[in-house]
Amino acid sequence: MNISEQEFSQLVRKNKSTIYTVCYMFSKDQDEVADLFQEVLIKLWSGIQSFENKSDIKTWIYRVALNTCISIDRKKKRKAKNELSMDINLFTDRDNDTEQVGILHKRISRLQPLDRAIVLLWLESIPYDEIGAIVGISAKNVSVRLFRIRQQLKAMHEED
Repeated sequence: MNISEQEFSQLVRKNKSTIYTVCYMFSKDQDEVADLFQEVLIKLWSGIQSFENKSDIKTWIYRVALNTCISIDRKKKRKAKNELSMDINLFTDRDNDTEQVGILHKRISRLQPLDRAIVLLWLESIPYDEIGAIVGISAKNVSVRLFRIRQQLKAMHEED
């Protein structure tokens, strides 16, 4: 797919929230979100020429974003860096909804990268077959994994 810089910028603007959401689920602070976002943009730009329109462009963007974030997350864990504290304004509020979002984010961040990706896509109300296409598993496997993920999250609730 040949694409101009202007068309690419338009594509990024249209899918910015999708990319940001994926990056947010794999980050610990705003700086890390920005770094991940930039890495995803680099991967999208370098890979757009090979996009063959076999799937929806949004599905492809999700896949690139998830693969990039998962890859960086694995490298980060191998280097065993110190955990950073969350400095995102979302968690500075003390109302009940904001605290619940913070707890959910904390629990989801403890999941394995593929499970995190599946939850993220499920929270975005993406159908199981599309989630499967994005992460490379069957829709049935998505269903099974979501059931197991819910069990893990419930177990985390009991640990807290």
